[in-house]
Amino acid sequence: MSLGFGIVGCGMIARFHARAIREIPEARLVGCSSRHAESAEKFAAEFGCTPFRSTEDLVADPEIQIVSICTPSGAHLEPGLLAASAGKHVLVEKPLEITVERCDRLIDAFAGRGVRLATIFPSRFHGCWRALKEALTVGRFGQVALASAYVKWYRSQEYYDRGAWRGTWDLDGGGALMNQAIHTIDLLQWLMGPVQRLGAITGTLGHKRIEVEDVAAAALQFRNGSLGVIEATTCSYPGMLKKIEIHGTLGSAIVEEEQITHWQFANPQETDRSIIEQYGRRSSSGGGASDPAAIGHHGHRRLFEEFIAAIQENRPSTLEGIEGRKSVEIIRAIYEASSSGNWVELGTV
Repeated sequence: MSLGFGIVGCGMIARFHARAIREIPEARLVGCSSRHAESAEKFAAEFGCTPFRSTEDLVADPEIQIVSICTPSGAHLEPGLLAASAGKHVLVEKPLEITVERCDRLIDAFAGRGVRLATIFPSRFHGCWRALKEALTVGRFGQVALASAYVKWYRSQEYYDRGAWRGTWDLDGGGALMNQAIHTIDLLQWLMGPVQRLGAITGTLGHKRIEVEDVAAAALQFRNGSLGVIEATTCSYPGMLKKIEIHGTLGSAIVEEEQITHWQFANPQETDRSIIEQYGRRSSSGGGASDPAAIGHHGHRRLFEEFIAAIQENRPSTLEGIEGRKSVEIIRAIYEASSSGNWVELGTV
């Protein structure tokens, strides 16, 4: 039996969710809601679903088992709480929320209710990142010395001006880190494990009329002792591919977007050739480097499929709410370090 989805928020990212849902045999899009009735009606006409007058009405519909939240980043908590109270499973577009405290309130709302909460990080489902994760897990890099993430994208002034919530602390929750680089920061901590401490500098250099950073640089020490760097900006014209580099005593790897550009180990294995052949080809997409709409929805589809399977099998999904909290904790620590000028120690989660 297929599971019914309801989408809260009817902007650009909601359309990626809707396209993913309609490609999954076990899923169907039942309805949508928005703060603006005309947006919900337009979205419903485009995707053949019911426009609800409010989030309260949407979560009350018994045909909906899963609620997908696509509102601005700082407005994820409230519809999530409504859905939890209504006994719905929930998928939240990144970030889970814009502060650790709001993340925790959302996570706590689902505890003991028998419904699942997960965050949208579709990059984790691409094979190149899973190959890199496996190589790290089995120790092929030896002692990792450096593990770094680079997101040097471009966003025009118009991008920020045409969305009143963009570039604000209240609803965007941050800038180049919280909005653009968060996917890559999630990948970095997923690959390397928790960050122990960090120092950082942020700035607003290339845009006007925004409250948040458009450039950031952070130095990290992971709990396993490895060091690393996070660089993020929306000032890098015309926009570079996101990149993660891992360098250790027995091997190094570099992945740009979804292409492995370097994969070399002191102890080669038979699988290395097939990994390079499969993931060494350049994708035709530049990701979101210069255009936020220029991403595919295949990762969303895989994530939704895994979430549905977790519900049907009554098990945690791989992106439970606690996973969404981790990148938010790192980003908020970067903001604190930049503001205070001090190193910041992170928690134990």
